[in-house]
Amino acid sequence: KPDWGHARDFVEAMWLMLQQDQPDDYVIATGEQYSVRDFIAAAGGELGMDIEWQGEGLDEVGTDRNTGKPIIAVDPRYFRPTEVETLLGDPTKARKQLGWAARTPFLQLVKEMVAADLETARRSAVLKEAGYEVRDPQE
Repeated sequence: KPDWGHARDFVEAMWLMLQQDQPDDYVIATGEQYSVRDFIAAAGGELGMDIEWQGEGLDEVGTDRNTGKPIIAVDPRYFRPTEVETLLGDPTKARKQLGWAARTPFLQLVKEMVAADLETARRSAVLKEAGYEVRDPQE
């Protein structure tokens, strides 16, 4: 399970580190964990989908419970070679010495990411409709 956080919050932490008289090491993290499944469920919820999981391991598929259509599947191309089971940072030192804490809750992060992707898709559709070639920015 990763420790998901918003770049906006992390950039604020970076700025606060640069304001210190002496350099030091800090763990910049939310201190909360959510699985990739949690992320997918939240993103699906933003899109009005209720994700139901079927299968296991490489054969696992997430299906929209409302339509029965498969929405997501495991793709080994995206596995990290050195993946770890748990990523959880302890931001206590950053909170005490910098006065920093992550401000963006996980569900807000997901909501903003989905909204940004929907806006990108909308713009791409407009450009395609106008006859322009559009490349997928995610690939």
